[in-house]
Amino acid sequence: MILRQSAETFQRDQDAWQLTPEEMQPTQFKNSRFLGLGLSLRQQLVVLTGVMVAFAVLVTAMVSYWAATTAITNSMDNDLSSKAYAIAREAEKSSEADLEAEIAQFKKYNPGIKAAVSPAGSNKYFGDAVPVGGTFHSQKEGEQISTRTAGGERILVLRSERGASVALAEQVDPSRRLQGSSGAALLVILALGAAMAWAVSTIVAAAALYPLRRLHRAVDEVTRTEELKPLPVEGDDELAKISRSFNEMMRTLQDSRTRQTQLVADAGHELKTPLTSMRTNIELFMMMYKSGHQDMISQEERDNLEHDVLAQMEEMSTLIGDLVDLAREDSPNTEFVDLRLDAILEEALDRVRRRRPDVTFQFHADPWIMKGDHFAMGRAPINLIDNAAKWSPQGGTVRISLKAATTKAVLIVDDSGPGIAPRERDRVFERFYRAPESRAMPGSGLGLAIVKQVLDRHGAQIFVEESDDGGTRMRVVFPGRRPEEGE
Repeated sequence: MILRQSAETFQRDQDAWQLTPEEMQPTQFKNSRFLGLGLSLRQQLVVLTGVMVAFAVLVTAMVSYWAATTAITNSMDNDLSSKAYAIAREAEKSSEADLEAEIAQFKKYNPGIKAAVSPAGSNKYFGDAVPVGGTFHSQKEGEQISTRTAGGERILVLRSERGASVALAEQVDPSRRLQGSSGAALLVILALGAAMAWAVSTIVAAAALYPLRRLHRAVDEVTRTEELKPLPVEGDDELAKISRSFNEMMRTLQDSRTRQTQLVADAGHELKTPLTSMRTNIELFMMMYKSGHQDMISQEERDNLEHDVLAQMEEMSTLIGDLVDLAREDSPNTEFVDLRLDAILEEALDRVRRRRPDVTFQFHADPWIMKGDHFAMGRAPINLIDNAAKWSPQGGTVRISLKAATTKAVLIVDDSGPGIAPRERDRVFERFYRAPESRAMPGSGLGLAIVKQVLDRHGAQIFVEESDDGGTRMRVVFPGRRPEEGE
């Protein structure tokens, strides 16, 4: 009956902490859909870096082309302006007949430029037909100049301070050819820039993804060898932070594996003793009944054997239950809710009091609310109070008090037993550890280990001290708050 009840308890506890099928599914990460192309991260880096470098080259080329075009146009304007000033000075002191000769002389040395001149005080232009409109800008000596491009010609009109006007027009084809050659050079630069962009983006992507490739190799190595080796980390960039997070995960996994291995080894060792003893007693019973010599031992000895078997079954049942609780505490699938710690303590005390009616319990608890797992926080106080009752003699007293402050509450559990030696106090929370003077007492050696594990997970602290009666004092500091009115 004891084993059957333990199996039911085990199944109930297992159902409480095991993962659901949905929670067992790995986290799903959607593939990056860069520009809807589904490119890999390396390809995305190549494309982005290449686009940025190509854009920079294109902007540089456009600015260079604009600068070259502006320089050519300004050079043409300066040349036409200097010629127009020279003609205007001659027009101010020449007659109309001399003016025509001056224009002919000018065109002889400047065959590609049209010239039209109007002397001071006249609206008549001599020379070629050149449009003289446009927007004029005043110069520092009182002249006005207009420059514009029309009909494939660069036209400059100068009005001197004394009233003479000179209009010059030059075909822009030579400058266009020059600009065309600049454009061709810029196209070559663009092509080289595109090639450079591809090369640079490939190198940058390879360098940027090197830590990720190293991380990928490390993960593959862990998968292949199951050795949780940390990665060497250099620098403090984002990828270094990822590597540190990976190393932290590896350390957590290593700690979990170590705890699991230690738990299995310790559990096997602890289960071996009662199992071997129980097997010996059962084999003795079987041998007697098979041989027909049931009377080879007395009734008292038979009763003692039966009592030993039941005690060993109870010990195994308790040990298995404690192992289940430890496994449950290692599971992350727990939800924290608001708990009334004072009510939990009162319920735990009622359960222990029914098992130890020969011990006097003194209890006081201030109201206190904390966040926690209801099952775990229900088990930890039971273990604490039960441990105090176990070490208290018949007629002894166990004192339980919970005193609330502003941001913390202090639980004190005092027993009237022999106490714990100072050298042993740091070890009482180790799994399966039992002090030399306690090895004759019943128990699995897991009760206080479960308490410590539960309290650590809930942000509480526990200390082992000496009680006023010379026994053991367990002092626990809980986080939380006082309940508000109506809670």
